[in-house]
Amino acid sequence: MIKVCALSELDNRKPLAASVDDVDIVLVRDGERVHALADLCSHAAVSLSEGEVSRKGIECWLHGSCFDLETGKPSSPPASEPVDVYAVDIRDGDVFVDVTVTTN
Repeated sequence: MIKVCALSELDNRKPLAASVDDVDIVLVRDGERVHALADLCSHAAVSLSEGEVSRKGIECWLHGSCFDLETGKPSSPPASEPVDVYAVDIRDGDVFVDVTVTTN
């Protein structure tokens, strides 16, 4: 696990782009939980961190596909393939991510 940022640096339900071991990720805080997903839409290969977070998940700004924060699965077309979801741990107010462990 690698420290990415402090929990206090994440605004609730606002995506934040980061890089861990040369892997681009997007972090999304949902209350006291933090989700880490691959920062690349599986349909159009654009950055998910530039999209918005809704109740359904994180939405790709280009074509509107929405990816579940827990599973990475798309809930709307045109995307049909999930994005990777990575293991997250919050310790002493810091957010750690392991990009070698996917949870989907």
